[in-house]
Amino acid sequence: MKVYEHRVQYYETDQMGIVHHSNYIRWFEEARVDLLGKLGIGYKTMEESGILSPVLEVHAIYKTMAHFDDIVQVEIKVEKYNGIVLELSYEVKDKETGEVRCCGNTKHCFLNREGRPLSLKKSYPEFDKVLYKFSQTA
Repeated sequence: MKVYEHRVQYYETDQMGIVHHSNYIRWFEEARVDLLGKLGIGYKTMEESGILSPVLEVHAIYKTMAHFDDIVQVEIKVEKYNGIVLELSYEVKDKETGEVRCCGNTKHCFLNREGRPLSLKKSYPEFDKVLYKFSQTA
């Protein structure tokens, strides 16, 4: 499991002074991009290699409210990886209190530049090895 930190920005809040629900999905993405970058297989690296990884599904359950200037920690974990599909789970917590703000998951696949599904295991074993190893330790 990896942790990504984010300070809540003013523009992320709504008229009620709480974080708008759509921003949690953005934080999931920020955590995912951060994780892949730290693993050495960031989106830029994958795309330059001809790999696309669209979001197939996203789910979020909102527990408590975050506010402007709060620092949240997004814990990200690989739930499933088989070379073709990657499923991740997220838990957004208040850094100070540890209170869970939101939890959710995303599901991704891998495509070539023509938009056809591909197996990282077969086509990009160096990427597969990194994701597989992380999925076993997370």
